[in-house]
Amino acid sequence: MSTPTPPPPNLAPRRRTSALKMMFWLLLVPIVLFAGYFAVVLHWNYSTGERAGWVQKLSRKGWLCKTWEGEMAMVSMPGAIPEKFLFTVRDDAVAESINKVMGKRVTLHYEEKVGLPTSCFGDTRHFVNSVLQVDEIPLVPGVVVPNRPAASSGAPAAPPSSIQPAPPSPLPSTTPPPPAPNTSPAKN
Repeated sequence: MSTPTPPPPNLAPRRRTSALKMMFWLLLVPIVLFAGYFAVVLHWNYSTGERAGWVQKLSRKGWLCKTWEGEMAMVSMPGAIPEKFLFTVRDDAVAESINKVMGKRVTLHYEEKVGLPTSCFGDTRHFVNSVLQVDEIPLVPGVVVPNRPAASSGAPAAPPSSIQPAPPSPLPSTTPPPPAPNTSPAKN
């Protein structure tokens, strides 16, 4: 007679564990890649720099993720049309310091982030992380107008008393001398 054959192994539980492993890896790998992408994009800067101008607007915006969004007018030459620089501030302390110097000439230090997939981090690519009030206004290269703060009473600052008149020029005058009196006899 023939010997009885053993029953075939039960494959159903093995399939269930491999299906769980597959689901685990299909969920875990995209989540880890997504988190790694965000970590790289948030800590890597495409560019950094400074822009100078007058902050016109700063407001807290957003449906779910509230960020400070601002606008600064930059003028390259007197009489030129100002260029607008749109920026985002994530730090409340920096936003408070920008609000203190609103309407004054400032320099904003920013970092440009590229590749953020959502506006939850900010509406712009430029993230401001510090502000500095500028005490001088450059008119043209080499010519600077000092920007003196007003007195604490709210009145305009008085001009300094140490202003001296300019010394006379050592160059000869370019105005013509007055006409000499006519001493010749009159003709009839």
